[in-house]
Amino acid sequence: MQLVVGRIGRAHGIRGDVLVEVRTDEPDERFAAGSVLATDPADAGPLTVADMRWHSGKLVVRFADVQDRSDAEKLRGLRLVVESDELPPSDDPDEFHDYELVGLAAVGLDGASYGTVADIVHSAAGEILVLSYQGGERLVPFVRDIVPTVDVPGGRVVIDPPEGLFDL
Repeated sequence: MQLVVGRIGRAHGIRGDVLVEVRTDEPDERFAAGSVLATDPADAGPLTVADMRWHSGKLVVRFADVQDRSDAEKLRGLRLVVESDELPPSDDPDEFHDYELVGLAAVGLDGASYGTVADIVHSAAGEILVLSYQGGERLVPFVRDIVPTVDVPGGRVVIDPPEGLFDL
């Protein structure tokens, strides 16, 4: 499964640098010089990182074979991806990659079905599990009080919904 680690934004300067919208927790590792990143769409890549630096809180990347601003502008909007099996497992037992959660069954403490994890929404307020349930969606804050158990090998998350969470 391909995971997006960044999206190329506008050109930065005249030498072919681009701003990259970071979508990974390890940007310094993922965008280190020499890293090769697949692209979506695939026919635009792969791209090899020649140099990276931070400028005013934004990641600036120069790719090999991108010689000037006009070449850089052609990359705008391109997604940079890695294969999920290339990612090392997390050392933190409470940290999960989105792809590990999508598809897990959501069950209550009593075993009742609440659907299947369809997506994870990341926001300033925190993460939200999007559950697919009977042709609709249920939104569940991804916090320990409401999701006390994540059992990836067992294929499930346990939900302890507060009263009214699923009421319309």
